[in-house]
Amino acid sequence: MAKQDYYDILGVSRNASAGDIKKSYRKLAMKYHPDQNSDDKDAEHRFKNISEAYEALRDEDKRAAYDRFGHAAFEAGGPGGGVHPGGSDFSGGFADIFDEMFGDFAGGGGRRRGNAARGSDLRYNMEISLADAFMGKQTTICVPTSVSCETCHGSGGEGGAQPVACSTCQGHGKIRAQQGFFTVERTCVSCRGSGRIIDKPCKDCRGDGRVAKEKTLSVNIPKGVEDGTRIRLGGEGEAGMNGAAAGDLYLFLSVKPHRIFQRDGADIYCRVPIPMVTSSLGGVIEMPTVSGARVRVTIPAGTQSGHQFRIKAKGMPVLNSKMHGNMFVQTTVETPINLTKRQKDLLKEFDESSRPEMTSPESEGFFTRAKELWEDLKD
Repeated sequence: MAKQDYYDILGVSRNASAGDIKKSYRKLAMKYHPDQNSDDKDAEHRFKNISEAYEALRDEDKRAAYDRFGHAAFEAGGPGGGVHPGGSDFSGGFADIFDEMFGDFAGGGGRRRGNAARGSDLRYNMEISLADAFMGKQTTICVPTSVSCETCHGSGGEGGAQPVACSTCQGHGKIRAQQGFFTVERTCVSCRGSGRIIDKPCKDCRGDGRVAKEKTLSVNIPKGVEDGTRIRLGGEGEAGMNGAAAGDLYLFLSVKPHRIFQRDGADIYCRVPIPMVTSSLGGVIEMPTVSGARVRVTIPAGTQSGHQFRIKAKGMPVLNSKMHGNMFVQTTVETPINLTKRQKDLLKEFDESSRPEMTSPESEGFFTRAKELWEDLKD
């Protein structure tokens, strides 16, 4: 009896993509697995055929041979080299389903050989001033971490001896056991999945290849950093197990609030109260900048509260650039308090002799519109 075509078994066309073949295989394998069909006597035979077809078509070379020679490609002495894609042992095929579907959730794939664990990444929170963010800063920090053991040079073995292959799992890091139609794969308990063991552990690090220590690092804070900036220091995290690569250190910056300035990106804002006389007659005020320098701002006569002056390029430096933001000075006219009788009399004299539409046009205009509104409501 002629064997059924592998493409027909999986229910795909001959030009189906590898993804379509895998998708169909997963669906059929889960549907026809004997453990799921204990009442179906043909389930085992169907599953064998599905696994055999998938083993042939999942591999590009095998698939190319099958497309050219058919089933003869896998027969002994045939063009395919005598390698049978499936045979009577189909447990590996179903194990592949679990590896493909659940391997990533189990830590990167159950069939991959375990390796020494990379060191953990570390986080260090650092608070800096606005001036530090403006000027940049070179500083040192102390980080509690794990470093490579100097006694064994990170190997974990006494005298620097290197780990050897685990005899329990033969260096694979995994142990497979057949349970009915399932192949169950477990992490080797002897080597904890690394595939290697240490015969004589180092006395200082007890075989880990690393020891706890506080590490002092020099850190460069560039100009223009903002609140929440993250700086990565590669390889400055915890040392890896048994000589594996170290993790990274991430420096998270927070900028302390300034007592005068507010920041928005590269721009700096400052709210400045000015006397009523200065706002009325005009004048000059002297302002500090973030850098500590001074700038003079000319206040025109008649300046109102809320008026904003732009001082070009006196803001924060732009990170990794030679550009600077701007500085914005917003005025607030301060109403005089604690007036003497003479000062009050002068203000009354000014009020009686002034024309509101000339000296206070905004106020006069607002109340004129308010009167019109009241008149409209009466009608």
